Amino acid sequence: MELLKIFITSISFYFYMVIYSHSRLSTFEQCPKKFKYKYLDKLRPEIEKTIETHLGSAVHKTLEWIYNSVKEMDKDIKIDEIISEYTEKWQKEFSENILIVKKQFTARDYFNKGVHFLVDYYSKHAPFKDGTIACEKGILIELEEDGYKIQGFIDRLVYNLETGEYEIHDYKTGNLLPNQERLDKERQLALYSIAIKEIYGKDREVILVWHFLAHNKTMKSKRTNSQLENLKKETIELIKKLESVKEFPRNRSALCDWCEYKNICFKEEGEEKKIKENGNQSFNSATKEEKLDILN
Repeated sequence: MELLKIFITSISFYFYMVIYSHSRLSTFEQCPKKFKYKYLDKLRPEIEKTIETHLGSAVHKTLEWIYNSVKEMDKDIKIDEIISEYTEKWQKEFSENILIVKKQFTARDYFNKGVHFLVDYYSKHAPFKDGTIACEKGILIELEEDGYKIQGFIDRLVYNLETGEYEIHDYKTGNLLPNQERLDKERQLALYSIAIKEIYGKDREVILVWHFLAHNKTMKSKRTNSQLENLKKETIELIKKLESVKEFPRNRSALCDWCEYKNICFKEEGEEKKIKENGNQSFNSATKEEKLDILN
């Protein structure tokens, strides 16, 4: 009987154990109340999505299509094919309910930004035969044995035949460009590199690569095994903090203007109107880090 209880407890723990993601952890750090709405209360957001999110999705899916087409059909992709594919993906998921916070710009302006991103990317990276292994590769990172896990999706995984290194590529469609110091401390791709080292060998070099499409610029970083072990510990500490909190306060910032739960959160009299009127003012007064979070 005692063994049966232990078995049932173990099975229950397995099925109810939460698998975290970078976005889940970042949401908690950004605003505990938003985290509660999204992951605990599972509220349906009143705002479908922002135009920045829509732009990012259409560009990401188009780049995924490019590399999959080259890999599967071994053909050269022309720029007019790329723009046609991007247009189709943009239109398929577009809705008039998409939120545009920066009212001085239209949906067409954002669409044209995407075209510009893809033309620049094509000029720099065609014919796209660089040793790509997979796009949108799903991974699971074990932070500790039989313990916390992180799941994620790599935009593009590459094996560089010239250097013998694995590369984790990530596309950014935001306007701001972080400095090298910030990238050297970035958590998401560093966590993903843990999974790649588990798959291909801990002694393998894994390069973290960001494509900042608004600047037509590529930046890189990497982590030592020692740094990755420290990152595991830091991430576990963050998860334990998340699981132990009893209160989920609102973190008022410029990010509120882009939040899909803002109408639910700011239900007090007059606050909702104030948010709508001051959207651009909030953005202009935001810190550089807040703007980076908004636009990336």
